[in-house]
Amino acid sequence: MLKFAGIKRQLEYSPNHIENDTLILNQTADNLRKFGIEIAIYHEDEIGKVEIKENIIISMAQGVDSSIKLKEIEDKGALIINSPRAVLNCHRVNMVQIMKNKNIPFPESIPFNVSSDTIPPFNCFNFRKVWLKRGDVHAVHREDVTLVYSESEKTSLLREFERRGIETAILQRHVDGDVIKFYAVGENDLFHWYYLNGINHTEFDLKKLKKLALSGAHALQLDIYGGDAVISPEGSITIIDMNDWPSFAPIRNKASETISQLILKKAENYENVKI
Repeated sequence: MLKFAGIKRQLEYSPNHIENDTLILNQTADNLRKFGIEIAIYHEDEIGKVEIKENIIISMAQGVDSSIKLKEIEDKGALIINSPRAVLNCHRVNMVQIMKNKNIPFPESIPFNVSSDTIPPFNCFNFRKVWLKRGDVHAVHREDVTLVYSESEKTSLLREFERRGIETAILQRHVDGDVIKFYAVGENDLFHWYYLNGINHTEFDLKKLKKLALSGAHALQLDIYGGDAVISPEGSITIIDMNDWPSFAPIRNKASETISQLILKKAENYENVKI
């Protein structure tokens, strides 16, 4: 019998999605158990404290420390989905440069250290508003991703970041248009999207959205992912964020089936067996 490990996301990294994040991992694990696979479930805060003996790990961990420890396990030969390298690539200070290097349409962004003496000014993009986002994990509190309208508002939020121990941040150009959320697995084995405001304002090329999302996933080394895009009034598409293993709440049943099939394929190649 093959033995896998599953890692639950730290609760602080699941704001408003604790139940949904737990459900997608549990349903994926249940699907894999139907194939006779034994799965031990660990919590993210156990990584490094307990020995993970399983060589195939399905992980929703997002923290820096846990990802670094998982990288060490991966370097010893374990198969980890998503790779901890992909998780760290999704931290914004890393992602903005990766997307730029791969020529993926992405808002102009300036990463910086919160405690730096050379923090970029509010008007760095010569625009009436700018996004201030924490530079590591996606959002723990509502203020971690905020549209700011003045230098004083930016400074106040950065003081709050520093008080909370957030070391890095980015300033990001605002992109006008309709916001789309998307979920995907593998090579578009599953792709689901919807307008965030529930209103279809602007027609766009769905094939292009899928292609850009997949290009971003390849660049970030993601297998299970989601993200956000903006459709301009002219129909152009800009990816504004991508994240590792979202909750897939609107399509959880279908997503858990597709994710489990992806994991099985990778496990078969890794173990050189037919499951």
